[in-house]
Amino acid sequence: MKAELYTWTYCPHCNSAVELLEQRGIETVNHVMDTKPDELAEVKARYGHGTVPIVLIDGEFIGGNDALRALLKA
Repeated sequence: MKAELYTWTYCPHCNSAVELLEQRGIETVNHVMDTKPDELAEVKARYGHGTVPIVLIDGEFIGGNDALRALLKA
């Protein structure tokens, strides 16, 4: 399993998602969007998700932190 995230460094939900994945030993690629508002806007539009984090697992859009937690709990 491999996770890809789009995050802000100062976002508690983003930090929580990254921490959860790390605790589970899941390989992650974290795209920090602090200084990339145009790129983040494109990613938000692509997935129809207006907030960060944006989480993908094995290339599939999952959602944000709450959706990630629900998926890992199931």
